[in-house]
Amino acid sequence: MAPATTPPAPSRELRSDAARNQQELTRAATAAVHREGLNVPMATIAADAGVGVGTLYRHFPSREDLLSHLTHKSFEQVLANARAAERHGSTPTESLRLFIDAAISQRNELVLPLHGGPAPTSPATKAVRAEVHAVVGRIIKRGVDDATLRPDLAPRDIVVFGAMLAQPRPTDPRWGATCRRLLTMFLRGLHP
Repeated sequence: MAPATTPPAPSRELRSDAARNQQELTRAATAAVHREGLNVPMATIAADAGVGVGTLYRHFPSREDLLSHLTHKSFEQVLANARAAERHGSTPTESLRLFIDAAISQRNELVLPLHGGPAPTSPATKAVRAEVHAVVGRIIKRGVDDATLRPDLAPRDIVVFGAMLAQPRPTDPRWGATCRRLLTMFLRGLHP
């Protein structure tokens, strides 16, 4: 079957039970992909969501559609994080801290290529990913302009480092503190 070209979009407003099923399927699929990888059986996802496999296929006609949905939804969340960090950070360094810290906090909710998820295939998802890089690029430019960030810093550097810290992990109460300590050290190294 050919890869999905656009993220699935409902043609009409979902009934409340259908919306709830879609949310449960998304949650269960995210956890299953983190636990078992991209080839997790669709029946496992349906069972984890507490629905029948037919319900899963009504929402997501193929594995590619489901994975495309998870990736698109994750990039949308990362973009929301980047925009919030740009708005609320008092300095460029603080904006980068907020951006990466959000990814650390959401690490078990995101299905992204640097987390072992599929590469985006739809133009819509690629556009969201490009906008993430554009927002991070604006933050970096502010820091370069005010001489608080190194001029050789690129958006990909921030995205890759954030993805490294935000790898999905089983519950470990100390892991978040470790990631934030590493983030602090990384940010100190970004000053010229």
